[in-house]
Amino acid sequence: MAAKLLDIHPAALAELKSAVAWYLVRSEVAAKNFVAEVDRAVDLIAKWPERWPGGERNTRRFVLQRFPYALIYRERESGV
Repeated sequence: MAAKLLDIHPAALAELKSAVAWYLVRSEVAAKNFVAEVDRAVDLIAKWPERWPGGERNTRRFVLQRFPYALIYRERESGV
């Protein structure tokens, strides 16, 4: 199955950048691991968006395994 096109909300991107900056101050390794885990989550969501539990307003939630963050997304015909 082909991955769906992703559209990342500007506020989500800003929050991601802020989290990466926070981790960078504390540990470059932690920051790299955080980015890698987010990248992995985004890849999985793009491939199988219907896989994770549903929530309010037709959203779904992917909880990161090693960091206290979740990716909230909505699947549409045009993409995720």
